[in-house]
Amino acid sequence: METRKLFYEDCLMAEFTAVVLACRESEKGWLVELDQTAFYPEGGGQPCDLGRLGTVRVLDVREKDGEILHLCDGTLEVGGQVTGVIHWQRRLDLMQQHTGEHIVSGIINRRYGYHNVGFHMGADMVTIDFDGMIPQEDLAEIEGEANRAVWENLAVNCWYPSQEELPNVTYRTKKALPWPVRIVQVPGYDSCACCGVHVKQTGQVGLVKLFSCVKFHQGVRIEMACGGKALTLLSKVYEQNRQVSQAFSAKVLETGEAARKMNEALAAEKFRAAGLEKQVFAGIAENYRDKGNVLHFGEGFAPGSVRDLADAIASVCGGIAGVLSGKDGDYSLCFVSRTDDLKTLGQVFRERLNARGGGKPGFFQGSVQADRNAIETTFAELQ
Repeated sequence: METRKLFYEDCLMAEFTAVVLACRESEKGWLVELDQTAFYPEGGGQPCDLGRLGTVRVLDVREKDGEILHLCDGTLEVGGQVTGVIHWQRRLDLMQQHTGEHIVSGIINRRYGYHNVGFHMGADMVTIDFDGMIPQEDLAEIEGEANRAVWENLAVNCWYPSQEELPNVTYRTKKALPWPVRIVQVPGYDSCACCGVHVKQTGQVGLVKLFSCVKFHQGVRIEMACGGKALTLLSKVYEQNRQVSQAFSAKVLETGEAARKMNEALAAEKFRAAGLEKQVFAGIAENYRDKGNVLHFGEGFAPGSVRDLADAIASVCGGIAGVLSGKDGDYSLCFVSRTDDLKTLGQVFRERLNARGGGKPGFFQGSVQADRNAIETTFAELQ
């Protein structure tokens, strides 16, 4: 028996009564079939509704051959009447995201002729994939037009055209569909084949916010959110920006400029620090002039600085310059030589001390987890 689909008759229905037609145990719970239901089964990219049937929880809802099966965590009496209550906030959120996606996809299809080739409702955002490139500077206009559709509070029309009417109905679809086809229409903005549940009026979408647009395959992927989900994300973004404004002592709407100035100041400081570091390294290297093969141990050097110091020492020592930075048992290291091939040195350090790294004939860089004594002993045996 085909289940009566109350969710299509009234998308705002959150509670209903029904007769239990079947209840059978499965691996994941009990599969319950009702004569009618307001629980939307997963389909059309829209997740299913969740909620309760009487005293048992509805964990999943799927449709098969016209029958809608409710996966429940308990059994229900066949032939008995049961009251169903859907998780309304979840349903509203899903309808807001889905209708908002239709509006945005319809606008993009009309503007550029692109098709929605991928659609996913995530925990935080909706992602939509389009088969063409959208200029970044156009996003604000697309978003503005989508929100105008919301503010106009248009009626969202959902219906099944007759077999005779369907050929004359213009609608978006990924592939040719046999009759019957359910059409979801937002007047002036979109007309699309869809089996999902949508809001009654576009005003119920609340808000449409596009968060990103990046290249994806041969087109773009847009991240967006609508309604309460968009408000939650924007509130989080505002709170982060408020903290940034306090850290920079800048107004909330001037944090971008403050961050740019801070980056410029940091870049200048790094340039100055690099010059000072070069002078310090030259002083350290001078202590090793004409000393031949040498090892220098230090702390707190970045990998690039370890290499720079080793290079500075190698330029004056007349042998192999080894620099190690860290604490006993965990060092980053670099060996540099103007005259020697360090292939054997690197191989010995890997075999004896389990060092990691590589390089070129006169250069070996990596890390080693060994104590200072073992390192000095191994280095001395190679001379």
